[in-house]
This record gives sequence, C-alpha cells and structure tokens, in this order.
Amino acid sequence: MNISLKGKKALVGGASSGIGKAIAIQLAQSGASVTVVSRSEDKLKSVAQNLDTSLDQKHQYLVVDYNNFDSYKTVIDSYFNSNTVDILVNNTQGPDAGNTLNKGISDYQQAFDLLFKTTVYTTEKALKSMNKNKWGRIINVASVSVKEPLSYLALSNTIRAAVVTWGKSLAADTGANNITVNSILTGYFDTDRIKKLNATKAEELNISEEEVRNQMEEKVPLKRIGKPEEYGFLVAFLASENASYITGTSIPIDGGLLKSM
Repeated sequence: MNISLKGKKALVGGASSGIGKAIAIQLAQSGASVTVVSRSEDKLKSVAQNLDTSLDQKHQYLVVDYNNFDSYKTVIDSYFNSNTVDILVNNTQGPDAGNTLNKGISDYQQAFDLLFKTTVYTTEKALKSMNKNKWGRIINVASVSVKEPLSYLALSNTIRAAVVTWGKSLAADTGANNITVNSILTGYFDTDRIKKLNATKAEELNISEEEVRNQMEEKVPLKRIGKPEEYGFLVAFLASENASYITGTSIPIDGGLLKSM
C-alpha cells in the first residue's frame, strides 16, 4: 500500500522528540510539508532541517509554550494568519504524574489548559481552511489511560478523556466536509516521557529503573515497549486517502496492553 501525502501540509505538536518527532519524520517521508511545534527551538530546528525533502517539501518550525495558553494563542494566531494545514496532529507533553489525592484544582486547571484548551483552539484555527477545501485530517494523541486509568496519572486520565470525547463529537460535525477526526490511545513507547515516569516509579518503589521497565514489558502481550517510528506509521495512514472512511474512532496502539474491548 502506497501512502502519498504529496502536496499536503501538516502541523505536528510536541515534535522535538519522541512520538511527535517520529510522526513528523513519517509524514515528511510520505511527502507532506511539515511544521514541527514544541518548546525547544534548538531541537525543533534540528528536526526540521533533517526532515525528508525529496518531494520538494518545505518544512518549518514553531516555538510555543504549551503551559502558557495566552502566549501559545499569540503564536498560533500569528502562524495561521499566513499558513493553512491539511493535517493537524494535536500532541503536547504530558502533565505531571500523581494520583487524585495529591492533585488539587489548580493542577487540573493547568492540565486542562495544556491538553484540552490548546487542542481545541488549534483545531478551530485549522478547520477554517479544511472546511473551505472540504478535506482535512485531525489526529489527537491520547492515551490508553482513557479506557483503563493509571492511578499515577490522574491529570492525564481525566483531561485526555475529555479530548477523546470532544474528538468524537467533532467527527460528527465535520464529516460532511470530508474531514476526519481520530484519537490514538497510546501505550508504552520508548520516549523521554516514559523514562521520566519510570524513574519516579523506581524511586517510589525502591527498585531499579531496569526492573520497572521489565515489569512494564511483561504487562504487554508483545513483551516489548513500542518504537516511536511504529506510531508514525499509524498516523501517516490515518492522514492519507487510504483512511478516508475512518473517523470518530479511538485506536489503541499498545502491543495489546488494554484488557478491555
């Protein structure tokens, strides 16, 4: 199956490393012109400069602070004043770990702004040209914790669930204009985020980070942690014409980790 995104323009959040970077790489290899978005200008610049340009794509980067919605809004407004996108990948860094007993209302507000508010606002901006062109792909990076909450990720569990249900609602409203909206439920992937979480867990349990990782791998039926490039393959497919009849879904990519249907 050939996936061609030639002539398409994509905006990918959280793209300086990990899953976001892998998505940007795969979209570029499939022919899209990609704008990579994150907080680290040095990393973003490196990613943008190294993306595939064999199909005459033009890549760029956008420095934002997801944790400051007002400044984020200013940067995004400026970007969409002179740019349009066909493919939007809503992805940010995750909120701090912790359970419901050690998180207060201000923590939930901050997580809401980080995960939900930025996603909805960016999507509103992207939809203007998508509706006009009657074509678009909106892909939300969520988590398996939407279906099976993880006790140490109370903020992520809660707000990502809101993103997924919002995405489902949005899919019903945009389908007539050939705009698909899908969420990906992320399992364990080999990223800096998971290494940070594992380090915290190792300290709490007084065991090594290697043991934490081994326990994690043992929970996955495929007995391994996912590779970020495998995530990129799924996003490229969902962004393509090959996935034109797939919308309103929540697709797990977790090596079989989820036990629920």
